Amino acid sequence: MSNLKIYNTLARDKQTFVPMEAGKARMYVCGMTIYDYCHIGHARMMMAFDVIYRWLKASGYDVTYVRNITDIEDKIIRRAVENGETISQLTTRFTEYMDEDTGALGILPADHVPRATAYVPQMLDLIEKLEARGLAYQADDGDVNYAVRNFPNYGKLSGKSLDDLRAGERVDVNTGKRDPLDFVLWKSAKASEPDEVKWDSKWGQGRPGWHIECSAMACALLGEQFDIHGGGADLQFPHHENEIAQSEGAFGRTMVNYWVHNGFVRLDNEKMSKSLGNFFTIREVLKKFDAEVIRFFILRAHYRSPLNYSDVHLDDARVALTRLYTALAEVAAEPGALDWREAHAVRFAEAMDDDFNTPVAIAVLFDLVTEVNKGKSAALARQLKGLAGVLGLLERAPQQFLQAAVGDAVQAGEAAIAQAIAARGEAKKARDFALSDQIRADLLAAGIILEDKPDGSTNWRRA
Repeated sequence: MSNLKIYNTLARDKQTFVPMEAGKARMYVCGMTIYDYCHIGHARMMMAFDVIYRWLKASGYDVTYVRNITDIEDKIIRRAVENGETISQLTTRFTEYMDEDTGALGILPADHVPRATAYVPQMLDLIEKLEARGLAYQADDGDVNYAVRNFPNYGKLSGKSLDDLRAGERVDVNTGKRDPLDFVLWKSAKASEPDEVKWDSKWGQGRPGWHIECSAMACALLGEQFDIHGGGADLQFPHHENEIAQSEGAFGRTMVNYWVHNGFVRLDNEKMSKSLGNFFTIREVLKKFDAEVIRFFILRAHYRSPLNYSDVHLDDARVALTRLYTALAEVAAEPGALDWREAHAVRFAEAMDDDFNTPVAIAVLFDLVTEVNKGKSAALARQLKGLAGVLGLLERAPQQFLQAAVGDAVQAGEAAIAQAIAARGEAKKARDFALSDQIRADLLAAGIILEDKPDGSTNWRRA
């Protein structure tokens, strides 16, 4: 029996993970709506499910991970028209930027990355099923809407009653609806919209609503029912609520067994988002901080908790990560596979099996550092490197991290540093300790810390 427990939003409790098929796990995560650069809030979401993906695989599951791309939506259309470019040009460009950013952060690619525009036929089939079951209707304005009050379980994910809810429309509330709670499945084409966002259907030309996209892509790639569906907490309602209504309404069976939602990134106690204009893009932050420092900063918080963004917190993460790498610089890890029976590994696994508790897992890494520093054990250094690797950390050579320059900052080059260290060595040989100390101080002022070794050699790292 699995030891893994996952907090299921639908159950509002941690539940033991029992996959639908033994040894296999199928997971769908709502990805980016591609019209701009990804910000740190997006990084937090993708990082959360990257860690879940990694831990499921480390636990021996054969994982099928789907993370979609929304490449047709009102904001995308507006941005492309404003830019005077095609929607395909806009979404292709920003998809490439997203892949660059996620790659820098060590976020593994999903097994499938479907684009919504490639699944319009599946969306139309799904809408037809809903219409046949009395759950969809075409309004006078040509839009096809979902009849929310005809689906008895609507509101079960968000825990809201029908009387508490408002329309699930993402942009404009449609006056052609029979009920303000109804949401659009198929948007009738408008003359002002580009031809590339118009598809033929039995209801006339149009394009899919946002919610139907994920239902169709998830079903096409994972089946009518699958194990895990994830996304940001802001998607719980209306997006995920509407997905349940669509998929369960069409197929008459449970859509997802475990609903997983990550918490927000906050700045000055407000959710970081494009709509509020209080966000930092991943690219902006990468100019100031090493990519692994950003990853470490995100993982030090539990995925469901709020994450407070600040340069101070990132600086603290850099210092902490430096401590981990410094231990491996001092004691080389012996070759060999990770020993999951070793005490630290057992504690690490217990933490990760407890709803992917990365803060506790990282605390285990620091306990290992203490032991490595104390006993100079190459076996424990191997455990440190191996366990951190499960989280996508400590995968570089220690000196590569410790000596890495960050972003666009102008910093001392490695050749100049080596030359200064050599000059200091000559000064020490000549017993000119004043010059030796001055060189050390000059390097420190340039952000370079020297570490003298017992054998007379000198290592360096950036402050």
